[in-house]
Formats: sequence, structure tokens, C-alpha cells
Amino acid sequence: MRQRPVLLIAGILLVALAMRGIPVTAQEGVALPKPAVDAARSDSATDVTVFAGGCFWGVQGVFQHVKGVTNAVSGYAGGSARTAHYDMTHDGTSGHAESVEITYDPKQITYGQLLQIFFSVAHDPTQLNRQGPDVGSQYRSTIFPRNAEQAEVAKAYIAQLDQAKLFKRRIVTTIEAGKEFFPAEKYHQDYLVRNTDDPYILYNDLPKLRNLKKLLPDIYRDKPVLVSGR
Repeated sequence: MRQRPVLLIAGILLVALAMRGIPVTAQEGVALPKPAVDAARSDSATDVTVFAGGCFWGVQGVFQHVKGVTNAVSGYAGGSARTAHYDMTHDGTSGHAESVEITYDPKQITYGQLLQIFFSVAHDPTQLNRQGPDVGSQYRSTIFPRNAEQAEVAKAYIAQLDQAKLFKRRIVTTIEAGKEFFPAEKYHQDYLVRNTDDPYILYNDLPKLRNLKKLLPDIYRDKPVLVSGR
């Protein structure tokens, strides 16, 4: 994935991807409407869902800055427990996608609003098995619903956005139900917050936070909630 001594290699890769027509520019946010169909109001103190949208560093970083989110953990979903490790997932053969488990207070933010954030600023849902410079099924756009209601709301929102033609290309996000989430290694947690000077973070992920603050200021919070608690 994105090891530290890769700047020269990354530069070569970006040129190669550009020559193949694969987007390599920093992601622009898309102003999207709220879902017409949302989850029923809940009195529960917490709820959980899992999203995958490219490198988990950026997706985790975005949701750590969302009001009502109480935790966001980078990890793996889609494959087995045996292969839920970075060194077994980075070649795209494990079935896993780099994912983020989001714990939230449904009285402060709805599942539909989380979907709105996911599609508008957290990643580009029209890129198949890749996000920017990261290529492979482990970077696919996927929703791992925790129950049937989440699956139905996600399916309806994808249909709503496709019908509205708010993206230049069709949404390729898949919905994979019944998949277990496995937390990633400690060094992947809070990576964006701890490495804001990393060239990968500067170019690919910090623009997502700026888009979140610009497009959805009512739900943006400046201080992130961290896995480390600090």
C-alpha cells in the first residue's frame, strides 16, 4: 500500500495511472441531498455500520470529524478471520476490503446522514475496485450493513443518486450483508490524525476533510474522536 519510501515509486505510478485514464487528482466533494428513505428513529444509545471506500486512513479520518460519531475503527471486512491482516489483504485476493466500522448515536445523526457523508466526501463511489492511486478489490466501494434496514436504506439511496445523475458515472458501490468486521493493526488507527504531513495524506485525504467542512458544516466537528482516546 503506502509505505514511507515510496515517493518516487508513487510518482511513477501516478503518471502510469494517468496515461491509462485512471483518476489521480485529489477528490472533489459532491453536494448530495439527504436520503429520501432513512432508518427509523431509534432510542438506542449507539448503533454501528461499516463502510469501505478505498484506503481506510481517509475514510476513518472523515468520520472521526462527524458529530454524533463516537468511534471509527479501521479494519477489514468481506473475507475470513484468517486473512484479516494487512500483509494478507494488500494483494486483493483475500476477499477483504479496507473498511471502517462506525459507531454512532442515532439520536444525533441518522444512518442516512452517514450514507450522505460516505457518498459525498469520503470517497468516489463511481470508481470500480480502486480509489485514486490505490487499485484492487481491497479498495472497492462497499457498504456492509449490520441489519436488513440498513441494507434497504443504502439500496434506496444508491437508486436515488443514480436517478438524479449527480455523478458523471454510474455508482458502483456494492452492498455485502452478513460480513464480519475485523479491526486493523494498531499502526493503522488514527493514521490521518497522526500523520498530517504524510504526502499521501496531504494529497488524498486532507481534501476530504475540507470538503466535509465546506459541504456539511452542520455535522462537522473540528476535534476528532480517536481510537486511542487521546
